[in-house]
Amino acid sequence: TKGAGLADTRENCWKFFIDRVRRNLKVILCFSPVGSTLRVRARKFPALVNCTTIDWFMEWPKEALESVSARFLAEVEVLSKKLVKPLSFLMAFMHTTVNSMSQQYLLNERRYNYTTPKSFLELISLYSKLLTGKNKEINDKIGRLQNGLQKLVSCSEQVAVLKKQLAVQDKVVQQKNAAATLLIDEVAVEKDKVQKEQAIATEEARKVRIIEEDVTIKQKVCEEDLAKAEPALAAAKEALNTLNK
Repeated sequence: TKGAGLADTRENCWKFFIDRVRRNLKVILCFSPVGSTLRVRARKFPALVNCTTIDWFMEWPKEALESVSARFLAEVEVLSKKLVKPLSFLMAFMHTTVNSMSQQYLLNERRYNYTTPKSFLELISLYSKLLTGKNKEINDKIGRLQNGLQKLVSCSEQVAVLKKQLAVQDKVVQQKNAAATLLIDEVAVEKDKVQKEQAIATEEARKVRIIEEDVTIKQKVCEEDLAKAEPALAAAKEALNTLNK
């Protein structure tokens, strides 16, 4: 404020600041012609028309569309460099075609369809996002497929090793089965012998029981006879003692 010849007061400092801001501040307002927004705001705020300089940006030429799309497509890492130029031509063709169809739509339906440079930039951005996302998705699938193939190869190798081990073990099992079969045959022969011997032993046991029963009966008879003879024997001993005296 002193350099401008003003007194160093609060009011002068604030006025000096506001003047400098008004002199140097540049405000740019961007409006799209789509819809009624621009119309409504122009009626509500006349300063938008009276106190501004209006720059009407007309339609981009085809060369500008190709240059802009090539510039942004060149920054997409997953896009091959040899495809940048053809895709830029395609995007420019799509945008100009939509513009032509919008004019035809206006003539036929009396309705507007606006295409702006922003919509063209959104087209490029959408394509870049879709390309990057799909490329990542495909790479992930490729990675999973490769991992699956590696696991299949690994499993195949393990199965081959197991088959070899199984073949060796199968021979061992066959040998053991043959030995077991021989042992079963031997056991069957021995079992027949044991059964025959057991039958003989059973018959002998039956005969022994019959003899035991006969001996038991005879023993009982002898004991009864002995019991009957004991009084006579005692009387004989007594008579013998008398004779000795």
